[in-house]
Amino acid sequence: MQREAFALSLGEGLTLRGNWHADPSAGAGQPILLFCHGFKGFKDWGSFPYVADELAKRGIVTLRFNFSCNGVGESESEFDELEKFGINTYAREIADLNALWEAIRSGKLVLPACADTNKLFVLGHSKGGADAILFGAGHPEVAGIITWNGVADVNLFDEALRSQIAQNGIGYISNARTGQDMPVTRVVIEDVDQNREAYDLLRKVAEMNQRLCIIQGRKDFARLVKGAERLKQADEDAVLHWIEEGDHTFNARHPFAGTTPQLEEAIRLTADFVLRR
Repeated sequence: MQREAFALSLGEGLTLRGNWHADPSAGAGQPILLFCHGFKGFKDWGSFPYVADELAKRGIVTLRFNFSCNGVGESESEFDELEKFGINTYAREIADLNALWEAIRSGKLVLPACADTNKLFVLGHSKGGADAILFGAGHPEVAGIITWNGVADVNLFDEALRSQIAQNGIGYISNARTGQDMPVTRVVIEDVDQNREAYDLLRKVAEMNQRLCIIQGRKDFARLVKGAERLKQADEDAVLHWIEEGDHTFNARHPFAGTTPQLEEAIRLTADFVLRR
């Protein structure tokens, strides 16, 4: 197993930090998988390093990374850049994915020789599922898109938060795990509202040519369970897998205390989809 950290300077004081995982002994011509974390997520959350290892063992070069404005800085695991979290938009995250993919294609980000840049897949957890769909639908070279408990609507913000932002220019969402109040500014709301058509996930999956795999926990939040059904209805060719007893993180926790049957099933289904078994 090989693991290597990387950092891409994006300008304007922004850096995309990540890690790639690969097992060259699994053979040549391995597909590349970009793993997008969700809202209040980060690349080192709980099971994510383990997931990347397990996918790499199956012959998939896996990259997990922090979006440049996810609020996690050089620590790579603590929300120590909340001012960036407050301005993080889908537009910014798609730009990050574009920069990451361009770095791979140009050779600026060197991957192991076993990686095949002609075999690209994108996986997103929760809000990251929206990023995976939006990026993947806009890139014909993406062979397949996977969502893990992904959203079907980019608007994550309730009316109370919107009202707070309308009045003050900024609102706050509590992070129960860290005890922090996470800021959300007006630019985030404007990005969602002004790009409703461009960010219409149901229309994207209905019109795109890429294969879509939806992996959804039955015990997840009700709106996400319903959202998985809506994504499947929009794309009749999509594959929808239900993880029985699976919650929003497939029953894994942070800090990581070990795998679960639900997480193992999600990993297996993901690998089968990417490798077309």
